[in-house]
Amino acid sequence: MIDALFGSKTRVKLLHLFLNNPGQPFYVREITRKIDEQINSVRRELSNMLEVGIITSDNADNKLYYQVNQRYDYYVPMRAIFANVVNDGAVAAKAEDIPTDEYNVLLSSIAGVRLAIFAGVLVRGSAAPIDILLVGNLAAAKVKSVVKEIEKSEGRDINYSVLPYDEFYYRLSVKDKFITEILNSKHQVIIDKDKVLVKE
Repeated sequence: MIDALFGSKTRVKLLHLFLNNPGQPFYVREITRKIDEQINSVRRELSNMLEVGIITSDNADNKLYYQVNQRYDYYVPMRAIFANVVNDGAVAAKAEDIPTDEYNVLLSSIAGVRLAIFAGVLVRGSAAPIDILLVGNLAAAKVKSVVKEIEKSEGRDINYSVLPYDEFYYRLSVKDKFITEILNSKHQVIIDKDKVLVKE
């Protein structure tokens, strides 16, 4: 049934392989062995998928490696269809339905967090260079732990940045490119204890 919908048995097998192994690169001969399809068919479908943007390619050790593009606009719904995941919540999240209450609790558990902004893949239509910006004097281990929880929930890697409050405030005041890019793109302020971003 799903083969007919997506037009190619090879494409469906490739989507299963990539979406069940986010962050894992594969080279062509490895792929043909794993999905048991002809190399020409695999090459053709990989080319189509690269053009669409659902996978990326990279050269390493004289081999061309392919992996799923976790920043692809429809990554989450595609993963919901193809990933062999049951009841872990990772495939259920929709890009437009961020569980902000749950994430607010998670982020608030980081001692010293004064500002938390979501952007990038966490906010539909955002072109920001990162997904989470955290501001404050924060323990790196705790931040990593919380980001891992969000990654598990989202089913994808999350790019994040942490800035001390003084540095953030200075960069905001001088209209630093990195900060401006985030704030000029679609974003969502999750925590703003000092009301720095509140518009009067």
